[in-house]
Amino acid sequence: MKPLEGLLVLEFAQFMAAPTAGLRLADLGARVIKIERPVNGESGRQIAIRNIFIDGDSLVFHTINRNKESYAADLKNPADMERIKKMIQKADIITHNFRPGVMEKIGLDYASVQAINPRIIYGVVTGYGSKGPWASRPGQDLLIQSLSGLTYLSDTSDAGPVPFGLATADIICGAHFVQGLLAALIKRAKTNTGALVEVSLIESVLDLQFEVLTTYLNDGGKLPQRSSVKGNGHAYLSAPYGIYKTKDNYLALAMGDLHHIGNAIGCDLEETYTNKTQWFEQRDEIMALLSEKLKDKTTGEWLSKLEAEGIWCSEVFTYEQTLQHEGYRVLGMQQEVKLPDGGDLTTTRCPIRINNNKLYSDIAAPKPGAHTAVINHQFNLL
Repeated sequence: MKPLEGLLVLEFAQFMAAPTAGLRLADLGARVIKIERPVNGESGRQIAIRNIFIDGDSLVFHTINRNKESYAADLKNPADMERIKKMIQKADIITHNFRPGVMEKIGLDYASVQAINPRIIYGVVTGYGSKGPWASRPGQDLLIQSLSGLTYLSDTSDAGPVPFGLATADIICGAHFVQGLLAALIKRAKTNTGALVEVSLIESVLDLQFEVLTTYLNDGGKLPQRSSVKGNGHAYLSAPYGIYKTKDNYLALAMGDLHHIGNAIGCDLEETYTNKTQWFEQRDEIMALLSEKLKDKTTGEWLSKLEAEGIWCSEVFTYEQTLQHEGYRVLGMQQEVKLPDGGDLTTTRCPIRINNNKLYSDIAAPKPGAHTAVINHQFNLL
C-alpha cells in the first residue's frame, strides 16, 4: 500500500509546476483528478519540446500527468459547477495555478471552498505571489530565471546571462508545493482543520539559490564571481572545482585539497598558492595550470590515479553513456507507460522509495474528460 492511498486531490492546474506536484502525489498513491475544459483539456497539452506529440498531446504533458484521471467541466456552467462543489465536499486537496483573482471570480477561492469543506487543503501556485508589482506578470520559467539572478551563476564571467537548459523554476516549485501540501495534511491530522498552502515560482527559485544569496547578503553585497575559465563549476567555489579537458574526453574535479590534487597530477602548487584565499582569488590561473597537465592523459588514466588518492572526481557522461551504464540500470529509474492507443512511452519513475520499494506506475496521462462518466457515477453527481 502506498502512503497516500485514499487521498483525493482535485487538480485545477495546467502547464508544469502544479501538475508536477500532482504527479508526485499520484506516485505516492493519491487519487489525482484533473479538472479540465471539455474537448481540449488544459493548455499544457499543446506545449511541446521539439514539437513532439504522443497520441494527440505533447510529450511534456505525458511526462507530468501520468497516473491521473481527467474530469471535463466548464467552470462557467452552473450545472458543472454544482458537480464540482459536490466533489469538493469529498476532496482532501485542491490545487490550482490560475492568475490571481480567477478563482475568486468563479466562486472557488479559498474562503468559498473552505465553506464547502472546512478540512480542505487548498494549494495555490503563482508566478510571483498574489500581491505586488509582479503579481500579474506571466509566470513563465525563463522569465522567472531572468528576474531571480539565476542566469548569472553558470558559464564564464564574459558569457552574460545564461539560463538553465530545463524548466528549473517549474520543477523546484513543484517540489516545494508537495512539501507544503504534505505539511498541511499533517497539521490537519492534528487539528482537524484545513489550510491554505501558497508557493510561487519566484520564491522557489530564490530559495533554490539560498546558498549563493546568503553568501551575497553576508559578503558585502559582492556579485557572484564566475571564473573566466571555461568549465568552471561554481561562482563561489575555489579551484579546482570544474570540468577539464583530458586527452580523450573530460574530467570533473570537485572540492578537495588543492595541494594534494596538484601533487597527484604532477602540478606543483604548494609554493605559489600557499593559502586557501588564493585558491579562490587566483582560481583562473590555477585552473589553467591544472588544464595543461590534465590534457596529457586520458580520463580513464586520471580516474585510476586520482581515485586511488581519494580525490573526488568523475568522468563526464552524455545521456547515452549515463543511460547505458550499469550504475544507472541498477537504480531502475526507467519505466514503460501504456498509452491509450496501445503503444508504450519510456519515461522515468518516481525517485522516492518506500520500505525499499521503488514506485512505478504504467498508467498514462488521460485524454480530456476520459473519466468524467465514471466519476459522475462514483460521486453520485448526476
